[in-house]
Amino acid sequence: MRRVVRQSKFRHVFGQAVKNDQCYDDIRVSRVTWDSSFCAVNPKFVALIIEASGGGAFLVLPLHKTGRIDKAYPTVCGHTGPVLDIDWCPHNDHVIASGSEDCTVMVWQIPENGLVTSMSEPLVVLEGHSKRVGIITWHPTARNVLLSAGKSSLPVLKSTKLAEIQSWWQLPQRQNTAFECAAVLLTFTSLSSGCDNQIYIWNAGTGEAMIRLEDMHPDVIFNVTWNRNGSLICTACKDKTIRVIDPRKEAIVAEKEKAHEGARPMRAIFLADGNVLTTGFSRMSERQLALWNTDNMEEPMTVNEMDTSNGVLLPFYDPDTSIVYLCGKGDSSIRYFEITDEAPYVHFLSTFATKEPQRGMGYMPKRGLDVNKCEIARFYKLHERKCEPIVMTVPRKSDLFQDDLYPDTSGPDAALEAEEWFDGKNGDPILISLKNGYVQGKHREFKVVKKNILDSKVTKNSENSSPANKSASSTPLIKSEAKLEEILKEIKSLKDLVSSQEKRIIKLEDQMSKIAI
Repeated sequence: MRRVVRQSKFRHVFGQAVKNDQCYDDIRVSRVTWDSSFCAVNPKFVALIIEASGGGAFLVLPLHKTGRIDKAYPTVCGHTGPVLDIDWCPHNDHVIASGSEDCTVMVWQIPENGLVTSMSEPLVVLEGHSKRVGIITWHPTARNVLLSAGKSSLPVLKSTKLAEIQSWWQLPQRQNTAFECAAVLLTFTSLSSGCDNQIYIWNAGTGEAMIRLEDMHPDVIFNVTWNRNGSLICTACKDKTIRVIDPRKEAIVAEKEKAHEGARPMRAIFLADGNVLTTGFSRMSERQLALWNTDNMEEPMTVNEMDTSNGVLLPFYDPDTSIVYLCGKGDSSIRYFEITDEAPYVHFLSTFATKEPQRGMGYMPKRGLDVNKCEIARFYKLHERKCEPIVMTVPRKSDLFQDDLYPDTSGPDAALEAEEWFDGKNGDPILISLKNGYVQGKHREFKVVKKNILDSKVTKNSENSSPANKSASSTPLIKSEAKLEEILKEIKSLKDLVSSQEKRIIKLEDQMSKIAI
């Protein structure tokens, strides 16, 4: 008989928001319209892009620094324009990179216990982009390799073009209809808008731009992600094309035009097996989730249509459990799916829903989770004025470490140095076991409270045994009798002390009554 319900250990994953005292309150989350997650998390800190006057800034808070955050709390504030994206280094929990509208990338080192005073001097300033930097992402396995992608600026009409429009406008023979005016404005705008749309790959240790990918993206780059070992990158562009690129050869390995028909932003991420998962919109503005085989991208392996909301879906992927979490900007829910090797490949698991919409989302690396509570994911949801952690848990009856939920995961050690990767070497992530984070509960300690029954049984059964065995078995009994006598003596002395104190109290009470008279 065919099973009606697909078996999966993640079918009952449930999300739960933490209590109010464990949230980060009174934070002015950035209002920039760029589709960034505005939040980056690692096992020590949570970083949040905030509103700042006269430049750009972001907060860096130790995870335990919950509750109301003072307005005077120190910030990282070295950028002269709004911060658009931030990302923690996977090989150093104290290093974070930021990209800004001021066309620079900055790398910062956070002190061990967090900021005491505001930080305005970065470790490294990476300059090369001619437009604002909207995407920052570290290499997953090579130390100090950082990727940044520029975002085109808003179209601006040049003064020469404006003069041409004015002369055209004043021609007496033209019938200046609204349609003609709009058409000409759009034409001149497209001619005059300057685009960067370039990808830089830096050696952050030396501050050099080692690779520059240009002329590959004719329009805005929505996102860039690395594959598992960092040998390829995948990009989603406004021209509706998904591109798989070998950055060191500066060549496009595979691409798919019109991966999603809709005009709204797409996202693309690599899966552990090398396939690509994309989110986007259909021609009818339905949100879609699609899976692609990079060896043949003519047709998707599967396409799932969800709803008609207009929020961009931000995908977060766990390569250890093959679960994808979709967080829509402006949504109040998190959907999660399991990816398998057999059709239909993408299986809907459940939805976590709240009342308030999310303005951004941070995703905790696997090594920062609480394995004692069977926690398989943790999100940091940004509201307008606060950050709220959300815990995803698999319910289990046993308190033991769950090996099936926590296979070995990527650790903090780099597999390669930057120079090795730029020379052409590849390295898979160095895996660590999460069992070291498991703490055995106190209630599991075995203690014998009553007299051990086995001792009496042994003595009865060994009556006919040799004298040597009898003497050996009687030794524990002699010790326990001596201990008992010692305890009885202590009890007797305590009783004597109590009775003497009672007599003294009565005597003192009599004296006090005479004085009162």
